[in-house]
Amino acid sequence: MPVRDGRGALRVRGIVRRLPGSRDLVGVWVRRGLFLVGGIAVGAAAVLMAVLADAAQAGFRAILAVSPLAALVLTPVGFGLAALLARTVFPNSQGSGIPQVIAARDIEDAGARHGLISLRVAVGKIVVMTLGLFCGASTGREGPTVQVGAALMAAAGRLAPERQRGLLLAGGAAGVAAAFNTPLAGIVFGIEELSRSYEAKTSSLILGAIIAAGLTSLALVGNYTYFGTTADTLPLGRAWAVVPVCGVLGGLFGGAFSRIVIAVARGLPGMAGRVVTGRPVLFAALCGLGVALCGLATDGHVHGTGYEQAKALLHGTADTHAWFGPAKFVATTLSSISGIPGGLFAPSLAVGAGLGAEIAGLFDGVPVGAVVLVGMVAYLTGVLQAPITSFVIVSEMTENHALVIPLMVAALIADATSKLVCPEGLYHALAEPMVARLAGRPAREPGLSGPA
Repeated sequence: MPVRDGRGALRVRGIVRRLPGSRDLVGVWVRRGLFLVGGIAVGAAAVLMAVLADAAQAGFRAILAVSPLAALVLTPVGFGLAALLARTVFPNSQGSGIPQVIAARDIEDAGARHGLISLRVAVGKIVVMTLGLFCGASTGREGPTVQVGAALMAAAGRLAPERQRGLLLAGGAAGVAAAFNTPLAGIVFGIEELSRSYEAKTSSLILGAIIAAGLTSLALVGNYTYFGTTADTLPLGRAWAVVPVCGVLGGLFGGAFSRIVIAVARGLPGMAGRVVTGRPVLFAALCGLGVALCGLATDGHVHGTGYEQAKALLHGTADTHAWFGPAKFVATTLSSISGIPGGLFAPSLAVGAGLGAEIAGLFDGVPVGAVVLVGMVAYLTGVLQAPITSFVIVSEMTENHALVIPLMVAALIADATSKLVCPEGLYHALAEPMVARLAGRPAREPGLSGPA
């Protein structure tokens, strides 16, 4: 029955006026659409980067098949060229790209922020990352996918500049989710590492971006588990002794890796520091030579992401070199300090797998696959100091829920141990000088005097 009361009609009109108007409603849906469109673009970019990374590694292996000694020329020259391109043609594309996203979220000035997450940087990231893998770098594609994802979301968000921080967070989280096919890890990574806080206002939009990126990846390459499924467990009792051992060693080595990378980034003293800062291309070439020597010592096992070697150790399908773990650690460290674009996730998982395989040899009767998983989580936690992300991502990669508790314990032990060696989180420590430089304030003095 129609309302005839004048006061009732006024109340109805007041309610209507309080509802989002046509302009506000359009704005709301435009912003939501940006997250979805951006998520689709991130998913497609993640698939493209995976294809290029695989092709680059296959090309490098084909060259080594002709002569393993070719790496002594190709890898140093490739590192030098990649460093040159990253510094001159595509500035701000160096390293994994995650520090750039963290810095961009902390910078207020839109112009300064754009320099870290522009489409030019994204293109350069893809091109030079692929070049590095083609030349045998011990790097991954997942970290670069974070920066590329943030750049794509930032480009899509030109219509909603007030949402830039949320868009960058969504792009980075969607990049991790699409790169590994691990949507839960993408969410956790966004909260624990990129923002270090829970943002209720953008949580549903971030989830939408991750879903869009994941569905795009599924549509292009199908559903898959990154390392394949495994049902290995650790029986409660003596077998659990491997957990604290992996946790402590993973934390020590992961913390040492982070401390080295941060120290080089902030500037080494003496002649070494002058070479790094004054001759960056030469320094990158020397790092490439070191990686090539590690490759020769291990029959080429240390080159690339380390995905195949880690999967082989996990499932026991093939043998890797006896020195794979230590050599992969050295090769990844050299690749990371060289300044060429490339990520840390996959190589760190490979180092952790090698660590776990070595520890498993000390414990008779303990499932090797289970110890390899614990080693992966422990070392990745030691590097990132992000324990929740580490155990969630490894659990999703293998669909192994029976090991969640041991993985959690190893992550906590590794995190505490890593902080004893390196009191600063790697990505945030690397982001700090970028923020200081672009904000026009002095950066911290070289060294690791205390937490960031």
